[in-house]
Amino acid sequence: MATFQHHRGPDRRRKPRGGRRTGDKRGLAPLVLVADEDAHSREMCEAILVKLHFAVAPVDSIEKAASVVETLHPDVIVAHGHDVSALQRAAWPSGVAFVTVTDDLRDPDALVEAIRRAIRETTTLRRA
Repeated sequence: MATFQHHRGPDRRRKPRGGRRTGDKRGLAPLVLVADEDAHSREMCEAILVKLHFAVAPVDSIEKAASVVETLHPDVIVAHGHDVSALQRAAWPSGVAFVTVTDDLRDPDALVEAIRRAIRETTTLRRA
């Protein structure tokens, strides 16, 4: 005879999962959405950020990143591609920090500093 478990709270099975949830505490491991069409560049960026204790969600296209921004609720988006404007438009309403990778940010230290600066600026704007 099967016994049924009674769960407390509403049924969450149909709600979207992944990324940040409203009850998550910020500041422990910033979630970085890395959108890069070049696999080598994306993997290198992911490896650097993971080593520095960032949570990383890599995607292989700007279009995929734009479609998951609302679900993941990243702290910052790092984008490298031909046209990142669609991703910028998707990130703008939710106030997600945005870093576009340029030739100046190919150095890992410069990229990490740009990400940290973008997170700080966005956090400061949210508090104001």
